[in-house]
Amino acid sequence: MYTYAFLLHSSVALDLPEGISGALELVSVADVAALVEPDLPFEGLQQSDQQLMQAVLAHDRVIRELFQQVTVLPLRFGTCFVSRQGLIDHLEAHWQNYREKLTQLQGKAEYLLKLLPRPFPETMITTEVKGKDYFLAKKKLYQDQLSWQQHQQAELPKILDVIAQRYSQWQRGEPSDGIERIYLLTEHPSDRSLEEDCQDWQQQCAYWDLKLGEPLPPYHFV
Repeated sequence: MYTYAFLLHSSVALDLPEGISGALELVSVADVAALVEPDLPFEGLQQSDQQLMQAVLAHDRVIRELFQQVTVLPLRFGTCFVSRQGLIDHLEAHWQNYREKLTQLQGKAEYLLKLLPRPFPETMITTEVKGKDYFLAKKKLYQDQLSWQQHQQAELPKILDVIAQRYSQWQRGEPSDGIERIYLLTEHPSDRSLEEDCQDWQQQCAYWDLKLGEPLPPYHFV
C-alpha cells in the first residue's frame, strides 16, 4: 500500500491528484487519513533509473498539489505498508500523534532560504605592470581575496543568529557548492513579513546574497 502523506480528514472533499501511475484514495482512522495509491506496483518502478526518477518527481508533485488544499505530513518516497490492514493498524496506533503534529503545522509552510556567497570582485592586473610590480600586485590580489573569504565566513554566524532570533522554527541544511540552505517554518500564506525580513537581512549582508524560495510542504519539520 504505497503512501504519500498523512492529513486531517474533513467533510470538505479534496481534489485528489493523479498518482505515480494511477488513482489515489484516502484511508482513514478517526480524523487522520493517509493518502495512498493502492494499485501501484512499486517494485516495478525500480527496473530502470529513468522510471525511478519519474516516480520520485511524481511523488513530490502529489504532495505539493495536496498541500495547496490541506495541511499534510509528507512521507518519504518509497513509503509502503504491507497491506491496507497494516496501514490501518499503524494509524490506529499513532493517529493521536499524527493529529497533534498536523494541528501544530496547520496554516504553516516551509520556506527555503539560500545564502549564496558573493564572488570576490577580482580586478585584472594590466599587462603594463611588469617585473617586481607585477608580483607585488599578485600578492595584494591574493591577500585581498583571502581577506574577503575570511570576512565572508565571519559574517555567516551573524546572519544565522539574526534568523534564529526572529524565527524559532528553522533548520540549517548541509551546504552544497558553498551555498548555505536554511529551512524556515512560518505562516502560509505569508503576510510578506518573511520577505520583508529577508530584505532587511540582505541589507546587513556585504558578502552573501539571499534568495527566498516558494512555500513548500513541511518536509524538514515532520
